[in-house]
Amino acid sequence: MATQVQRVKNSGVIKFNGCEMDDKEEEMSRSALAMFRAKEEEIEKKKIEIRDKVEAQLGRVEEASRRLAEIREELESLMDPMGREVSILRKRIDSLKRELKPLGQTCQKKEREYKEALEALNEKNKEKAQLVGKLMELVGESEKLRMKKLEELSRNIETLN
Repeated sequence: MATQVQRVKNSGVIKFNGCEMDDKEEEMSRSALAMFRAKEEEIEKKKIEIRDKVEAQLGRVEEASRRLAEIREELESLMDPMGREVSILRKRIDSLKRELKPLGQTCQKKEREYKEALEALNEKNKEKAQLVGKLMELVGESEKLRMKKLEELSRNIETLN
């Protein structure tokens, strides 16, 4: 009995949350967890980066819209024929419209990408939860089998004595 205990201590087997894992399994588990955390951090960084870009673009769009409104007010207040200035302002307005269109499209694209990334994250979390449940079920079964074997060994030892 003492030699069996000594063999278990020297075999590199450790007990973790009621289940035995050897050093390789523990290292693989830690590695998988580290990779998962790194992916989560990467997704979070990308999400923040996209959000910052979108906010910056929206700020530029709002500023352009404000400037356009000021230009329109000035044009309406002048009402006298200033053909050259009106033409210049219209060109600027048209230029800003052309700049606004791709900004809006980029914003929509980034929102779609964010939603897809979020859905992927949610799916992975759901899969992880299922796997953890399966793991817990397997650990429980393993514990039952080990207890059964230990009881048999104990009975065998008692019959020997």
